[in-house]
Amino acid sequence: MSINNCTPANRKHLGFLDRYLTLWIFLAMIIGVTVGYFIPSVASTIDSFSNGTTNIPLAIGLILMMYPPLAKVNYEKITQIFKNVKLLVLSLLITWVFAPLFMFSLAYFFLKDYPDYFTGLILIGIAPCIAMVIVWNELADGNREYLAGLVGINSVLQVLLYSVYAYFYLTIVPNFLGMKALSINITIAQIAQSVFIYLGIPFLAGIISRYTLIKWKGEEWYNKVFIPKISPITLIALLFTIIIMFSLKGQMIVQIPMDAVRIAIPLVIYFAVMFVVTFLIARKVGADYATNTAISFTATGNNFELAIAVAVGVFGINSGQAFAGVIGPLVEVPALILLVKLAFWFRGKWYKKELQNSISNPSKRYL
Repeated sequence: MSINNCTPANRKHLGFLDRYLTLWIFLAMIIGVTVGYFIPSVASTIDSFSNGTTNIPLAIGLILMMYPPLAKVNYEKITQIFKNVKLLVLSLLITWVFAPLFMFSLAYFFLKDYPDYFTGLILIGIAPCIAMVIVWNELADGNREYLAGLVGINSVLQVLLYSVYAYFYLTIVPNFLGMKALSINITIAQIAQSVFIYLGIPFLAGIISRYTLIKWKGEEWYNKVFIPKISPITLIALLFTIIIMFSLKGQMIVQIPMDAVRIAIPLVIYFAVMFVVTFLIARKVGADYATNTAISFTATGNNFELAIAVAVGVFGINSGQAFAGVIGPLVEVPALILLVKLAFWFRGKWYKKELQNSISNPSKRYL
């Protein structure tokens, strides 16, 4: 059932894995902590499969997380978002200018005395979501075609800009603010290498899969057979990665549980403010509900897969930066589920006419 045909009465729901994702994440975390704390030899074995700062099992898990969402992107429809240049510019400004600046401000306010966690939070803030945002958008009856365009653009921009943003926000800005205690040994080349491995590879694989398989088997087979088969890989790989990371950090988590809370507080503020502010601005500019929802969730969500990958690749698997990255999805999932409910409340409050039209004409297309 297309999301464009969904009404409040027959709204599309998540599958079994997605519906209980928060539960699975917490179970994966508990399993990882338990194994790491009570069977430390497992952590030593996992850590032995490393090449420099890159842990091979983790690298496989992180790359697999990125591939299915990028294979789902309908790159042919990217040009449709240029119909309203004002909205496109607004989305890009919020996502690539305001969002990282706001995350930096929160990290500075809450975590400036914890440089490792500060860095991990920045790595999350400079990576807009290109994966789970698809789920939130569909749950909230957002414009899938418009989102596909934004995801495509943001995927390309992440490959081109993530390294520059990381260097700017982790080296130049902290030094400008006199954060002498923050010592970051990082270069653009290091981050670019991690970005290419964890985003560039699945990005290219997604494009190749789409064009090759559609040409070979047809678009209907690709969307109805291939995509459903590979979709669970993202969540399975995510849970696999969390179990490994938490097993490696089992003893640390038991010793510093309040550190997770300390990292979660600015993340919760970030998600709430970004969504509400973006939704209000886009509405004022004239966006309809479906487009507004796509823009708002794009601005709010973060690519924690990439943030974890870079943290592990640059700073190491046992770093505080990687620990902060793992907290990201634990906070983002329940927070954005609540924001889906808020989106529907906004629709009932400000888009009553559109809501009535969608009920009376469910086949209406957004683009």
